[in-house]
Amino acid sequence: MRPVDVNDENGNSFEVVDILLTGSLHAKCVEWDNLIFDDDIDGFVKCEKWIRSDIVDSKEAKTTSWFKRFIGREQKPEVTWPFPFVEGRLFILTIRAGVDGYHVIAGGRHVTSFPYRMGFALEDATGLVIKGDLDVHSVYATALPSSHPSFSPQRVLDMSGKWEVRPLPKTPIRLFIGVLSATNHFAERMAIRKTWMQSSAIKSSDVVARFFVALNPRKEVNAIMKKEAEFFGDIVVLPFMDRYELVVLKTLAICEFGVQNVTAAYVMKCDDDTFVRVDTVLKEIEGISHRRSLYMGNLNLLHRPLRRGKWAVTYEEWPEEVYPPYANGPGYIISSDIANFIVSQHASQSLRLFKMEDVSMGMWVEQFNSSTPVQYSHNWKFCQYGCMENYYTAHYQSPRQMICLWDKLGRGHAHCCNFR
Repeated sequence: MRPVDVNDENGNSFEVVDILLTGSLHAKCVEWDNLIFDDDIDGFVKCEKWIRSDIVDSKEAKTTSWFKRFIGREQKPEVTWPFPFVEGRLFILTIRAGVDGYHVIAGGRHVTSFPYRMGFALEDATGLVIKGDLDVHSVYATALPSSHPSFSPQRVLDMSGKWEVRPLPKTPIRLFIGVLSATNHFAERMAIRKTWMQSSAIKSSDVVARFFVALNPRKEVNAIMKKEAEFFGDIVVLPFMDRYELVVLKTLAICEFGVQNVTAAYVMKCDDDTFVRVDTVLKEIEGISHRRSLYMGNLNLLHRPLRRGKWAVTYEEWPEEVYPPYANGPGYIISSDIANFIVSQHASQSLRLFKMEDVSMGMWVEQFNSSTPVQYSHNWKFCQYGCMENYYTAHYQSPRQMICLWDKLGRGHAHCCNFR
């Protein structure tokens, strides 16, 4: 394996190792990290200082030679750490889960450690990718589930009648919550059913929540999801293949459901890895004048589109230099008049669609605001990255963390579950 050589502004040479846990975590180790971050992880430094065996510091060699002549004996040599990868030779790469984070060991030598990302557990990873000039001969995993819950729905779906939803109320409701979910996210949906969908406001029908799911390329996955939808009665199946560019259509469907299938005063959109404190969100909404149009969430101002990289946006897709004010996608709320406006604009084929659904919502609200004043309500407690104390919504929560958060709420504490 030949990692990337990097030079800093002083000409010093460093090495970079790039490791990716598919869809979940990206860890990069650069030697100079230890110059910036002093904290360690389970007693290990974040990045070991690697010294190539073929690099000789001439200044240090001259100093050592002078010292030997001066005192008449050899100075005890400092043990350096030769670079752990040798081209053309086999080595074993081990990723170990510790108390505070992950530790990467190559050829029996510690290479790098990195802390757990808030809301992520190693058991939730669906794949491992190691980038670089490397041929993988074999992979061995131990102490992990035999398969990810998404690929074994029978293990996670609890077909108990107590998790079935009530019929839709015929009277107006205070809040409709639409949850964006993927077809094979059986574990995520089951965790929500057992936790915040058991909130008193939902059980009393003041609030209604539904999952919005598109189709999977695998017919067998769709078949299981259809049975799940028929049993629990809480899934809205949308007639298109699930793709990132079409997520905005799920958001549009949430608006339609919130004003056509139910009569909600407010409509909320969230993701299936978002934990919602339903009763607290309702209280936050009630603090706003009911006479005003509302757009509430963790708001972004003057954000610019990325023109390069994985999430690049072309000028054809978005010609403007900045995005309109928009709330982060893991959890935001609009009043019903805005939802009605969006639905009517779409029906008349005059609604502009953009692949980033949260930016699309900001664009639609801005258009509505041009004729009817909207109250933009920003709050950091609609968490974009993980969780914070006394959160309104917590993002990147695994099914296990959902259960933990619900248990803590039951004891009167809105504390996070980071499993550190």
